[in-house]
Amino acid sequence: MATKVPHPTLEERHARGLEARTKAMPDSHAGWRPAADRPDPVALIEEQNLRRDADLVPVRHGRMMASPFTFYRGAAKIMAADLAKTPTAGFQVQLCGDAHLSNFGVFASPERNLVFDINDFDETLPGPFEYDVKRLAASLMVAAQNNGCSESDARAITKACVTSYRETMAEFAGMKTLDVWYAHTAEDQIKQSVTDFLAGADGKGKGKGSKKGKDKGAGAEDGMSGMTPKQVKEAKKRFEKNAQKAHSRNSEQALSKLSEEIDGRYRIASVPPVIVPARELHTAYGVEPDELGEVVVSLFRDYRSTLRPELRQLLERFEIVDWARKVVGVGSVGTRAFIVLLQGRDRNDPLFLQVKEATRSVLEGPLRKSAFKQPGERVVQGQRLMQANSDIFLGWSRGVQADRYFYWRQLRDMKGSALVELLAPAELAFYGRTCGWTLARAHARSGDAVSIAAYLGEDDAFDKSITDFSERYAAQNDQDFADFTKAISSNRIDAIQNV
Repeated sequence: MATKVPHPTLEERHARGLEARTKAMPDSHAGWRPAADRPDPVALIEEQNLRRDADLVPVRHGRMMASPFTFYRGAAKIMAADLAKTPTAGFQVQLCGDAHLSNFGVFASPERNLVFDINDFDETLPGPFEYDVKRLAASLMVAAQNNGCSESDARAITKACVTSYRETMAEFAGMKTLDVWYAHTAEDQIKQSVTDFLAGADGKGKGKGSKKGKDKGAGAEDGMSGMTPKQVKEAKKRFEKNAQKAHSRNSEQALSKLSEEIDGRYRIASVPPVIVPARELHTAYGVEPDELGEVVVSLFRDYRSTLRPELRQLLERFEIVDWARKVVGVGSVGTRAFIVLLQGRDRNDPLFLQVKEATRSVLEGPLRKSAFKQPGERVVQGQRLMQANSDIFLGWSRGVQADRYFYWRQLRDMKGSALVELLAPAELAFYGRTCGWTLARAHARSGDAVSIAAYLGEDDAFDKSITDFSERYAAQNDQDFADFTKAISSNRIDAIQNV
C-alpha cells in the first residue's frame, strides 16, 4: 500500500513557519558558545584518520595546516558535533552537510553549458536547514578574516550571504512547484550577474544591475568598501580566465595533463604521492597489479548497473585503459580516491571518471542514520536531489572489502571554482550572495520553502543572529586550528606540506 502523502494548504504551511518561531526564535542562533563537554577537535580528526590510507594522512594534515580557512574546510566533523547542540526550527531539507563556500562552483550541464551549483556531497543527509546555513556563513567569516578583511567588512560579507538565503527562500515560497524545481543559474546568468556587479563595484554605482542579477549576488553591500578601478580590472580578467579554463577542463585536457604515451598507448603518469598508477599500487595495498585490475573491472560493472539503461549502453562503448589512486581536496585526503581512464572509438576518444570512497556522513550521529545502507548511494541520491543539473555518469558501487563503498562521476567535467584567497571584500560579498541564493534553491527542492520563509521572516533578525554565530564560530575555529598545529609541532600527529 502506498504511503499517503500529506498536502497542507499554503495557509497551513505558512502558519507552521510562524509557529516554529516560538520554538526557536530567529535571533536564538546568536550567542553561541562551545559546549562544556565539547570533544577534543584533534581527537575527532584522529578518529577520522583510522580508516584512511596511512601514507596520505600526513598529506591531509599538511593541507589543513596551511591556514585557518583550509583547516575549516577539513573540519566538517568538528562542526557537525558543535551543530548538534544548536537551536533548530524543525524544518528538514536535504543537507549538503559541508556547505562551505569552496564547495560551490561551476560545472557542465548535460547540455554542455556551465551552471553554478553546490559540487560536493560527501556528507549529504536530511537534516535541519540551519546546519547548512551556518556552515556556509561561518566559512565566509573565516575566509574574510583569512583574507585580511576588516571586522566590519567580514560581518557585512557574512550577513549579505544570509540575507540572500532568506530573501531567495521567500521568492521560492511564492513560486510554482515546477518553477522551483527547474530554477538554476545558467552560464548567461552568471556572466550577466558578474557584469552587473563589476559595473558598480568601484563604490560609485553600488552594483545597480538588473533585479535578476542582484538576486544572484550582484551589487556591493551597504557599508562594504568598494573596489579600485585596478581591482575591478583584475577581477574581470580573473573571471574571464577562470571561465575559459572551466570550458577547457574536460577528458581531453585531463588526457594531456595526467597521462603519457608509451608504445602508441596512453597510460596515467606517475606523480607520487598525488597520483600513483595501478602498476605501482601493489606497494600501497599489498595486492598484485593483475588482482587490482580485476577489482577495478568488478567495481566498474557494479557501478555501471546503477545507471539508467541508455547510459549503461553509452558507457559500454568505452573500455578501461588504466587507473590510478589520486589525492583530492582537503577533507577527503586519505579516503580512497581513484581516477579511471577509458577509451571510446580510439585512443583520441578518452573519458576520465573519478571514483571516490563514500563513508558515513559526519552528520550521522548528530542526526539520524542515512536511509541508504550504501554510503555511495547516499551521496548520489542526495546530489541528485539538491542539484538542478547532475552529471549523467553519477553512480555508485560496493568495494571488494565489506566496509568499502564508492561513488563515480566524471573527472574535470568543465569544473571550476573561485580562488577564495584572492577575493577582495566586495568580490567575497558578491560570491557569498551567489552561494546563499544557490543554497536556498537547493533547500527549496527538498524542503518546505513556504514554512521556512515564514519562519525566517521579513526583517533581518535571522541574518544578524547567524552573523553573530559565525563570528563566534570563527574564533573557535582559530582556537581549534591553533590546537591542531600544536599537535603537529609536538609530534602528536604528522604532517607533510606542499603536496
